[in-house]
Amino acid sequence: MKQSFYIILFLLSGVVFSQESNYKNPIVDFNFPDPTVIKAADGYYYAYATNTRRNGKAVNIQVLKSENLVEWHQHGDAMPEQPNWASSDFWAPHVTYNKGNGSSYYMYYSGESNDESIGKCLGVAVSDSPLGPFVDKGEPLLCGDTFINIDPMVFQDENSGKNYLYWGSGHESIKVRELSSDLLNFRKGSVIKEIIHPVDNSKIENYERLIEGAWLTKRDNFFYLFYSGDNCCGENAHYAVMVARSESPEGPFEKYKNRKGTPVILSQNKDWLAPDHNSVITDEDQTDWIMYHAIDPQDIEKGRIFLMDKINYQNGWPVIEKGAPSKKLLPAPQTN
Repeated sequence: MKQSFYIILFLLSGVVFSQESNYKNPIVDFNFPDPTVIKAADGYYYAYATNTRRNGKAVNIQVLKSENLVEWHQHGDAMPEQPNWASSDFWAPHVTYNKGNGSSYYMYYSGESNDESIGKCLGVAVSDSPLGPFVDKGEPLLCGDTFINIDPMVFQDENSGKNYLYWGSGHESIKVRELSSDLLNFRKGSVIKEIIHPVDNSKIENYERLIEGAWLTKRDNFFYLFYSGDNCCGENAHYAVMVARSESPEGPFEKYKNRKGTPVILSQNKDWLAPDHNSVITDEDQTDWIMYHAIDPQDIEKGRIFLMDKINYQNGWPVIEKGAPSKKLLPAPQTN
């Protein structure tokens, strides 16, 4: 009787113990390349990825929605109507919320030009909802030879009020240029700056022969530029995530040096091949998480699937446990 009384009293007190949630890679077990993850104004998380085919139908830009960064739900095509300047090949989308007008989401992406004399281009599309539909502005933002102008990422610097577009590949440098306040064009008078350069040598460990997939994030006093290289796909996939830092979003950037003297912070292991092309999201506990894709060596045909790992900071540099993707059960991000 006394024991029952104390149980009832405990329940009435309102004290609740909750078990910490966990996750295990992959967080999405289907083809979801080049993932960008954002937290939208509605409090939900959204993930966007390169085109794919689902149930025999082309999806231009994949979009997922989540409450907790662990359980993700498909929401069709974020850009169902392809722009008139491009083909059906769209990849590496990045979505940002315009903090200036406070109403629209802007999606930057790579696309194949319909003009055979022009290479790949950067496009921008706008929507009032993070789910879309995103509508292209009607013309590409930037085009160029081969695949130099791909993999766009926008960073809005709250201190200066400036908006920056990062992009680059094609065995050239990672580039940055300031955008206009409406995020639809480059600011008049702005110029392209080359901030990270490829490194050409014969070492098999070298991932810098081709660099791409830029992502900028700020933590404490540094801007951290994550980037990937050098071969994302196919039987000879050889890809990893690298990082550099600067006190300015325009550089100059100092590359991280690991034990092997390279800037690599995430590379393959026996469980996952070619981890790369990441975004970074901060949870409610102010912990950063790297969101990226990798290949399951036991099921290569599945494609590049969606993974997540925690970022720690040591001596002012981001570090991922063991420098490789995890596969064990781990504590999940704090999202509530």
